[in-house]
Amino acid sequence: MKVLVIGGGGREHAIIHKLSKSNKIEKIYCAPGNPGISELAENVNILPMQFDLLINFAKEKNIDMTIAAMDDTLVAGIVDEFEKNGLKIFGPNKKAAIIEGSKAFSKNLMKKYNIPTANYETFSNYEDALNYIENLNPPIVIKADGLALGKGVLICKTLDEAKENLKDIMINKKFGQSGENVVIEEFMTGKEVSILCFCDGENIVPMVSAQDHKRAFDNDEGPNTGGMGTISPSRYYTEDIAKIAMDTIFKPTIQALAKEDRHFVGVLFFGLMLTDEGPKVIEYNARFGDPETQVVLPRLKTDLIDIMEACLNKTLNDINIEWEDYATSCVILASGGYPESYEKGYEIKGLNQAKDLKDVFIYHAGTTIKDNKIVNNGGRVLGIMAKGESLEKALEKSYNALNIVYFKDSFYRKDIGKR
Repeated sequence: MKVLVIGGGGREHAIIHKLSKSNKIEKIYCAPGNPGISELAENVNILPMQFDLLINFAKEKNIDMTIAAMDDTLVAGIVDEFEKNGLKIFGPNKKAAIIEGSKAFSKNLMKKYNIPTANYETFSNYEDALNYIENLNPPIVIKADGLALGKGVLICKTLDEAKENLKDIMINKKFGQSGENVVIEEFMTGKEVSILCFCDGENIVPMVSAQDHKRAFDNDEGPNTGGMGTISPSRYYTEDIAKIAMDTIFKPTIQALAKEDRHFVGVLFFGLMLTDEGPKVIEYNARFGDPETQVVLPRLKTDLIDIMEACLNKTLNDINIEWEDYATSCVILASGGYPESYEKGYEIKGLNQAKDLKDVFIYHAGTTIKDNKIVNNGGRVLGIMAKGESLEKALEKSYNALNIVYFKDSFYRKDIGKR
């Protein structure tokens, strides 16, 4: 098989790393890819939103399957465009991807089908939203309705902070059109867990659990980010909770989408809060999570391409998906200043030495080549993944690697997996 993966971040690197182990795949392309991905696949100089160019490339190279794993491409309908051209592509179509593209849609879906989530209201008018906030007790959660690079969820500890963030979103357009509508919801307490699920439109199969760390700094302080690190499995996601989640959240969601004629094929991500009343949905994503994919896929024993084909053929229930029982961790090495402003172009040191470390793999997320050197080119730059017989052993290996790999002003959280 020939496979094309669209994207160029740590998630795509993790997907390609797993695909590269399949004996059914003879060639992998990645558009646009990154320096780390280039060691496993051929990078193609086409951007993810250039649908026509991607379709032409897939036809020219006789690509057997394309994998779309980026939120903006899925929400914009890349799957629909490929399918119109008779091309096989893994991911949800535009009608199904709205579950991530609009938080208002997803909250209304949960309300309609009694899927447990936080109480909320949706607003398109700033004054109405402001009046609503003034009658709430902090903390208050404000979500931009559309896509915002994982930064559109704001947890406001005070009323003044909530008012300021609301103004930034709706008046100052901090997230552009994504903030034209907002969802304001109650603050849920408990432990967070991420569950990615394979879906074939009718059936759903959860992957092993993961736990993300969203805040920029230690002790869960600082602004929300796209994710500063993750572990698998979650310490808190028990078999009993998994069964409750399957019965009250996972199955009802895939069935609700089918009833709405939005059959979801691909990977559906559930961000859950484990509350005293049971698991509740924080958010949905219509694709592999980032950085959760970097700890989940290394534990997958079954050939990933077989699972993807089963999803597309609607035979997901016929395949036995197996997982390794070791633990994995991934600590993000970020550019100083992230998630706000940061400098690019600093040489990354220690990458070659880190390749010799046992049970460690480094996923490139925001890197590029400058003067024949690998430099930082984004906020989240590298994901240092390690595996071990326990979470403690895996984390020790990730952090040992961070003694070797660094660049100017780089930083990382030192408490991943400890909270």
